[in-house]
Amino acid sequence: MSLMEPQIRIEDAPDNKPVLAILTIDDDIQIFRGNRLNFADLISTGEKLGFLSYVVTVKHLNLNRRHVVGYTYQAKSDSWVKAYFPRPHVIYNRIPLREDERLPRVRSKLKAIAKRPDTLLFNRRFFNKWSLFQWLKQSKATRGFVPETRKLTAQPVLTSLLKRHSLLYLKPIRGKAGVGIMSVKVQPERNLPYKLQIQEEKGSRTYRCSTLHRLWERVDKQSKAIGEPYIAQQGIALASHNDRPFDLRALVQKNGAGRWELTGIGARVAGSKSITTHVPRGGYIEDPEKVLISVFGQDKARRVMMKVKSTTLLLARQIERSSKGRLGEMSMDLGIDESGEIWFFEANSKPMKFDEPHIRQKSLEQIYHYSQYLYQTSLQTKGGSAQ
Repeated sequence: MSLMEPQIRIEDAPDNKPVLAILTIDDDIQIFRGNRLNFADLISTGEKLGFLSYVVTVKHLNLNRRHVVGYTYQAKSDSWVKAYFPRPHVIYNRIPLREDERLPRVRSKLKAIAKRPDTLLFNRRFFNKWSLFQWLKQSKATRGFVPETRKLTAQPVLTSLLKRHSLLYLKPIRGKAGVGIMSVKVQPERNLPYKLQIQEEKGSRTYRCSTLHRLWERVDKQSKAIGEPYIAQQGIALASHNDRPFDLRALVQKNGAGRWELTGIGARVAGSKSITTHVPRGGYIEDPEKVLISVFGQDKARRVMMKVKSTTLLLARQIERSSKGRLGEMSMDLGIDESGEIWFFEANSKPMKFDEPHIRQKSLEQIYHYSQYLYQTSLQTKGGSAQ
């Protein structure tokens, strides 16, 4: 897709509908960063629903002007057009990387947006894995879904957890797409009883260690190479489909009434030699009901699915309460163990797009339904209070 240079001014904002800006960060080569196909789909969906939306960078978002420089996608010419757009009423944060979001100029702009009652921002920041688990532990209603989790600060932490759990997962606090995740399995019948598997960009490496000290040296070396603090988490014996473990990925979003709603659930089955169920690592997508029925039978599968659906909303509400920010969507990774119990593994405030067509289309529409709710609520309260 090319970028056409001539600037035009787009004045017409639909009556009684907010102007939505998709916020990202500027890039010297690509002009702006992020998933352009996703942005194009969002803009196209907005047009069909009667909304004006566009992509804007942190650099170009001037909150003190009536118009800002943004980008829109034109399908006929398969091109991005640079233009002046009305200053947005609602901002959807899609800054793609944690390191971008931590830049001083980005943090400064996000703070400035938060202070403006006439500009409503949602999904201000990425989640931190450790914070998520702490938030869910604060409530009796949600703490039972969280595996035992500790900060991996020293060898005694690893030793203590391995005394209680024969399988652990070690995860970077700010990790993405499974890179750097490690698993530790205790196999006491072996001469080298500690099996360490490390997920890499492509494939995984396996080490066998004779002692806890040797194991810790390997783990410590890997965590330093990633350059992120790690958490250590109780491993859950997941239910399997075709002899491969699977988990469920749920998308929850706010609807036009401002309430959490389940947009859809997909199953992700692990690759043959992968620690995780990520599709780029050999995993594959499957229908969740089909997978659950294959494991538990028709009746129990239906009960498990009903509990999954109610649990996702319970978890979303608790995460939002604890985050003290305005959230419009999140994806969640949930595990189902061999007895049918549900476990929370992760939530993402910048969900990747779902490949299932019915989930994908609804997810795009919900962004606009929630934006409309925010806008109408702010009008009724004479400005509202942006977070």
